Amino acid sequence: MYCSKCGIQNPDGAKFCSGCGSQLGMGTVYAGFWKRVVAILIDNTILAICTIGAIFVFAIGGDLGSTETDQLIAGMFGYIVNLVLSWLYFTLFESSSQQATLGKMVLGIVVTDLSGNRISFGRANGRYWGKIASAIILLFGFIMVSFTQKKQALHDIMAGTLVIKK
Repeated sequence: MYCSKCGIQNPDGAKFCSGCGSQLGMGTVYAGFWKRVVAILIDNTILAICTIGAIFVFAIGGDLGSTETDQLIAGMFGYIVNLVLSWLYFTLFESSSQQATLGKMVLGIVVTDLSGNRISFGRANGRYWGKIASAIILLFGFIMVSFTQKKQALHDIMAGTLVIKK
């Protein structure tokens, strides 16, 4: 179980944190809507810079001109790069020992399972692809964070995850 006070990972079933001695399972603070919005803005800015850089390198390396075909190829390449980069970015960071993307780290929030433990790559993968469902219903899946007891978005409920303050 993750300690919400000091950030130490403790064994499941532990009543007190081995790092700071705080009682575990008490005082979990869920990350709210606006904190999560700022985190995603930071993350998407990082991903946009990486994607633009990849397109630039691809365009120069491929000596692409300004024909419509060249622009279409560059656009398709950019879409694929962005999809793969964002998938790996979110799933690898959120399933890592940091339990957070760079945007979440800046804001001091982490992704956990329902018991406060680190999530697996598979669960992070499910959470990432579940965001399609959150988006497709007019973004209501994301807005749910404002109304659910544990401040979960639809993709969090689907994947069995929480976003909490560290």
